Amino acid sequence: MSIDFTDRANRPGKIIALHLNYPSRIEQRGRSPKFPGYFIKAGTSIANTGDTLERPKGTELLAYEGEIALIIGETCRRVSPEEGWSKVSGITAANDWGLYDLRHADKGSNIKNKSGDGFTPLGPEVIPAEGLDPKALRVRTWVNGTIVQDDDTSGLVFPFGQLVADLSQLMTLEEGDIILTGTPAGSSVAQPGDVVEVEVDAPTAPGAPSTGRLVTKVVESEYEMAAFGAQPQVDDKQREEAWGSREAAGLPAERSTITDELRAKVEEVAVATLSAELRKRGLNNVSIDGPTLNHKGRRILGYAKTLRYVPNREDLFKKFGGGYNAQKQAMDSVQPDDVVVMEARGEKGTGTLGDVLALRAQVLGATGIITDGGVRDSSAVNALDIPVYSNSSHPAVLGRRHVPWEVDGTIACGGTTVQPGDIIVGDDDGVIVIPPALFEEVVDAAYEKEQEDAWVFEQVKAGNKVQGLFPPTGEWREKFEAWKQSR
Repeated sequence: MSIDFTDRANRPGKIIALHLNYPSRIEQRGRSPKFPGYFIKAGTSIANTGDTLERPKGTELLAYEGEIALIIGETCRRVSPEEGWSKVSGITAANDWGLYDLRHADKGSNIKNKSGDGFTPLGPEVIPAEGLDPKALRVRTWVNGTIVQDDDTSGLVFPFGQLVADLSQLMTLEEGDIILTGTPAGSSVAQPGDVVEVEVDAPTAPGAPSTGRLVTKVVESEYEMAAFGAQPQVDDKQREEAWGSREAAGLPAERSTITDELRAKVEEVAVATLSAELRKRGLNNVSIDGPTLNHKGRRILGYAKTLRYVPNREDLFKKFGGGYNAQKQAMDSVQPDDVVVMEARGEKGTGTLGDVLALRAQVLGATGIITDGGVRDSSAVNALDIPVYSNSSHPAVLGRRHVPWEVDGTIACGGTTVQPGDIIVGDDDGVIVIPPALFEEVVDAAYEKEQEDAWVFEQVKAGNKVQGLFPPTGEWREKFEAWKQSR
């Protein structure tokens, strides 16, 4: 049976969507709900198979979620979980599209994130519920012909009867209302040009009834988000959740790189020694050249939190420079052990940081700030308990030279590339960038080298020649190894 749900005569009075239900998705999200949690989707978000879906211009995280949609067959109120399934007249396929760029706009209500036109395709066929086992249904999703979601209802945390019963405790469910029952693992981001298909079936039921494939074609909209509403806002957390994993989103691994043991070793290792070890591994362009440290004798170690400025253009500054701009967003989203690294193109003719934002980073646990531009309010910044590397001091405000543009992107600072999550180490000599995958190896090698150099220093101090000693070879090498073993 086919139903055109976009027809006003067939349009459901309510579309109620469930946040989490499939164990595979719950494990992926790392959250274990005790009870069902819901949100409402607009009736105008319904679309049919074959319809196109526009991704708003300037956004990046339009994510699909293949789901089973329950169609309520009769008006009901305060039913029991055992009765719940009997109130369902049929099931169909659904795609619960969401725009993660706008999740921040209305938090849990998901109105702008989930209720755009075309964000709830349904169909193409409805399978009658009579005779179906609600624990023996299957949902699958394909992107450009490749299957990306494949799960069944045998292990749902919240069975379908419980969902109907739970919702009916506070609201009347009417004939035609639709409940979206959650998505399994495999939900991810679609790009313009992708074709996403969802199918629901009952493979063990007589005749193996199926809804057929619900097809959605993603296109890029020609329209940007209007300036008078919430603007797209994306960070790595949203990217990870939209894509399904940090790896799928192209993000660095979780922060387990800087262990206490490695942190202690770094405290005893010069940046110059770390730089030499990176050079041995073919990495020469890892130093942030130019910026100098305001707190001599201090060291920094942490994960890169990046912020990029672009050259000032008055129309762009008017649109992006004021209000809660990228500069403020960067400082507000600092995590403990972050090092804020700013790309300012080496421009010294204005400030890129002042005392208030430096204090914000300090309060949130940043271990340092680096800019290849200028600092204003320099005396007040220097009085704070956070090391800052910069190219200059300058009294001018940001807008004289810059537009704050991007947070958590790949940047260039002081002539080297810095990616979010890179390891930043700095001392009086300067700052270097270490790829996370090499951090442990490089630190261990540098620590051993520091021990060797300290021993050599003592031998030279005792009057020995450097020939054969720096670095130790032959007899001197044997003496060093024996000293090391004796420790």
